[in-house]
Amino acid sequence: MKTKRHAKILEIIRTRPVDTQEELLRWLKESGFDVTQATVSRDIKELRLIKTLDTDGRYRYSTVKLENDTMSSKFHSLFADAVVNIDYAGNIVVIKCLSGMAQAACAAMDSLHWDSVVGTLGGEDTFICITKDEGRAVELVTELKKLLKTR
Repeated sequence: MKTKRHAKILEIIRTRPVDTQEELLRWLKESGFDVTQATVSRDIKELRLIKTLDTDGRYRYSTVKLENDTMSSKFHSLFADAVVNIDYAGNIVVIKCLSGMAQAACAAMDSLHWDSVVGTLGGEDTFICITKDEGRAVELVTELKKLLKTR
């Protein structure tokens, strides 16, 4: 439910100007999400929404797109250079890296806040991603392997 709510919040702020938490709460309720102001406040923090000055001189919620794009680019580059193999067992994705590169690749992965990843653990040449279920592990492996093909 949280993932769907977060997706709805991002859609709302992308399609209409929202300048207060109360306004966002109202739009969510109109979209069928029964949430409290405290939940909306936590969602704003988790999604790292910020208020930016709009062309009409009012502050509106928006995403930190430039930072995320930069981090995403750095992750793709680091990942493609560091990773040598990806596999999974159940809901655990195992990523083998060049010696000394796993912790950096793991930290970069953490910074992207993948919805399907519950947590990660990095070692010297391997790191793992624990996903919510095996289906999401398969999807994650597929996406990560696509990154390897770009090198």
